[in-house]
Amino acid sequence: MSTPFAPLQNDTFLRALRRQPTAYTPVWLMRQAGRYLPEYRATRHRAGSFLGLAKNPDFATEVTLQPLDRYPLDAAILFSDILTVPDAMGLGLYFSEGEGPKFERVLRDEQAVKALRAPDLGSLQYVFDAVTQIRRALGGRVPLIGFSGSPWTLACYMVEGGGSDDYRLVKSMLYQRPDLMHHILRTNAAAVAAYLNAQIEAGAQAVMIFDSWGGTLADGAYQEFSLAYMREVVAQLKREHEGVDIPCIVFTKGGGLWLEQIAAIGAQAVGLDWGVNLADARARVGRQVALQGNLDPAVLFAAPEQIRAEVGKLLQAFGHHDSQSGHVFNLGHGISQFTPPESVTALVEAVHDLSAGYHAAA
Repeated sequence: MSTPFAPLQNDTFLRALRRQPTAYTPVWLMRQAGRYLPEYRATRHRAGSFLGLAKNPDFATEVTLQPLDRYPLDAAILFSDILTVPDAMGLGLYFSEGEGPKFERVLRDEQAVKALRAPDLGSLQYVFDAVTQIRRALGGRVPLIGFSGSPWTLACYMVEGGGSDDYRLVKSMLYQRPDLMHHILRTNAAAVAAYLNAQIEAGAQAVMIFDSWGGTLADGAYQEFSLAYMREVVAQLKREHEGVDIPCIVFTKGGGLWLEQIAAIGAQAVGLDWGVNLADARARVGRQVALQGNLDPAVLFAAPEQIRAEVGKLLQAFGHHDSQSGHVFNLGHGISQFTPPESVTALVEAVHDLSAGYHAAA
């Protein structure tokens, strides 16, 4: 039997995702718990490694709460990594200093692909324990977001063995052996849906699917190899838990061309990168889904008055809210590790201050 969590004190983020009235535009940042914060770097040093940090619920809770203790953000996001799922599939995740994530075993041949299976969720229990622990530690301050990588984005890492500049290996498989690629993606979709549902059961109040590499695909290939499998995941997600609805956000970096198609897969909100005009995006899909985004993270290297001006431009672009609109302010991708922490203070203050005038009294 689950232990009741504290009542939610600030539901502005969830209300925006549901396209309900809010008094201001809520804000959180992708990668808000991370290397730009000195307190994160100190905890990371104590943990000894990134995986030591991510796989320890106490450390994961600590770093998830660090940005909330520093800034009046409207949501927390689980501190974890999108590659926990392929790691649980036995691919052997590790991190090389200065090189990012790598896999010891990669999917390069038919035998390896055909052997791939969705993971036993028990091997990811450390993630679910962290979700529950973070939710309790938040004490109802703000909602907690759970997340996963998209089936396609996970497949990129699983075939390439790490990050890539040209995606040559994974795209070669896609075109030469689409049957193998579909097998990987079907397996990943089942794993991602089960993983997100387990996060919901553990206490996540919204979930987000990060399709970080969907925008590398050609038109046509995107719909077949990325969007179709995100639709499959969304269709399997729990729509509510313990009587409360659980919104889902989908985000394809570089996906602005396909905005209408992304909005049609059944998620409550679509994340936008900085290449999308927010006014145009609202005109295209704004009454169908809420929108999240989409400040260029490089703006945070500017002076506070310039940050405020850029925030103002985006809020003005979205415009005044009506009974069917929803906007969550965020960056167009993750915050840079080199961002001055005081720039985030300027950003959050500007969003809360300047957005109120665009909202009717909630």
